[in-house]
Amino acid sequence: MSWRCTAGLPRGLAAIKFWTRKKFKGTTALKRKINPTRVPIEQKESIRCLENVRQSTDLLAAPGRCVHIGDRESDIYELFCLAEEVGTHFLVRTCVDRLAGDGNHTNADEMDEVTVKGLHRIKVKDDKDDPDEALLEIRFRKLRILPPIGKQKKYPALTLTVIHAQERGTPKRRKKIEWKLLTDLSVQSRNDAVEKIE
Repeated sequence: MSWRCTAGLPRGLAAIKFWTRKKFKGTTALKRKINPTRVPIEQKESIRCLENVRQSTDLLAAPGRCVHIGDRESDIYELFCLAEEVGTHFLVRTCVDRLAGDGNHTNADEMDEVTVKGLHRIKVKDDKDDPDEALLEIRFRKLRILPPIGKQKKYPALTLTVIHAQERGTPKRRKKIEWKLLTDLSVQSRNDAVEKIE
């Protein structure tokens, strides 16, 4: 985990984990035989994300001031629960459409009902590395997120905020932007959501 200020400037390295795929040999084959959510976290490569949360939180000694930021490989329910347990925060890009509310629908179902809360323009590059712009529609909502079905006896439901940033229109020379974020941080306004997106 790199340690940065809110302007994004690196301040140092708070946690690092060296690992090899050899240690987790057979995990992929195991996931083909059983539901991946039923493979214990200790047997998955993703355990390193949890170890980094613990290590950096211990080192910085101010867990409430830390925000652990991760891409889709950090979309791990155990990480969300660990963050709550140690009193720290997280912001991750999601890859899983999780069960929400009473468990009869998903967070995507709920986000489909959310109106656009604002717009945000960003600079991007197209497929030819030329400068381009994207206008993002911002949606956010606080939701009750449930653990995967196979883990519901072990982990509690959490109240988290889902943020969606979806590009208006269809770009000609690049993939359309659609970011889905999940956080335990407070998001009360468009500006709060934009801060998390950036």
